[in-house]
Amino acid sequence: MGFVADPYPVYERLRALAPIVHDPNTEHWLVTRYDDVSSLLRDRRFGRTYLHIATHEEMGHAPPPPQLDPFWHLINHGILDMEPPDHTRVRRLVAKAFTPRMVESMREPVQRLTDALVDEVDGVGEFDLLAAIAEPLPVAVIAELLGVPPADRHLLRPWSADICRMYELHPTDDDMRIASRASTEFSDYLRALSRERRAAPTGDLMSEMALVVDEGERLTEDELIGTCVLLLNAGHEATVNVTGNGWWALFRHPEALVRLRTDPSLVKVAIEELMRWDTPLQLFERWVLEDTEIHGVRVPRGAELGLVFGSANRDPAVFDAPDELRLDRQPNPHLTFGAGIHFCLGAPLARLELETSFATVLRRLPTLEPADEPRWKPGYIIRGLGSLRVRC
Repeated sequence: MGFVADPYPVYERLRALAPIVHDPNTEHWLVTRYDDVSSLLRDRRFGRTYLHIATHEEMGHAPPPPQLDPFWHLINHGILDMEPPDHTRVRRLVAKAFTPRMVESMREPVQRLTDALVDEVDGVGEFDLLAAIAEPLPVAVIAELLGVPPADRHLLRPWSADICRMYELHPTDDDMRIASRASTEFSDYLRALSRERRAAPTGDLMSEMALVVDEGERLTEDELIGTCVLLLNAGHEATVNVTGNGWWALFRHPEALVRLRTDPSLVKVAIEELMRWDTPLQLFERWVLEDTEIHGVRVPRGAELGLVFGSANRDPAVFDAPDELRLDRQPNPHLTFGAGIHFCLGAPLARLELETSFATVLRRLPTLEPADEPRWKPGYIIRGLGSLRVRC
């Protein structure tokens, strides 16, 4: 758990050691320097999948066990794990529905939902910031955006958490079973809801995606479901951890917290620094689609790169004094949302949620302070606190 709590000294040593290092424990080729991570995210010789060009066997891998068929069917129909031409087509269709105007229309609902959560803890003394605000807010926002009925929204968080078990380095048989079951249940639920929305649109994002047509093309039902699940999983897990990790960073830097409370206009740029300083998604993977060399090191077709976002975001070649938390850091070209064709589609909504959440808590709970030392969840890829007890 020591590494999970503070991986940054290890990253510093890896950056100094070599541009690319093979990890025999995970079979990843680890890439830790900013310029390399940024470049490889944009290089089409590396993909989120290889199934558009070869089978598992042709790439030297065993196919996933049959018990994971529901999980992979769901994930492979979301744009995160697609490559062109499918990725190009599906992202274009989703972008026509998930517009800047639609995101901006969520400003009032996000504020309303945030205020309601703060109302519940205002005056109670001590509470868990993650359970009370950080976790329910992004789920409520995505549910409202998609048009999930309020009575069903309690289902979403458990499904998301169970599916995301598969994103850690060594999922167990139990993780696989639970993720597969959640994938089936979530898919079945969204399939029924999407058919309702297609028949009787209600103006929400799911309705818009069900009806969107571009150049005569529509999203398939599986693509619509995969996109909705991706929006929830990515939006929920990352936003929760930016909130928890961000508040813990501020508590450990009281001078920064005082400055933010004194000057709320800093919140917008401070959010970017909190995402850089303690990155919620530490490592992102890419498959090697053809034999290649990276800094003179031969990396074979079928190998897997581990692009270490957490290290790239602390690279002193790009960020002055990278281990310092500077709330007014500008420019701040962090890679938290990725880069290239897979740059996070939901980044504008995530920024809106985070700015609203931090600004509201800073304003309405001005004496908030930690009640005890938080514990870290055991996961490394999606890295965050298990709880954050606070009092005010």
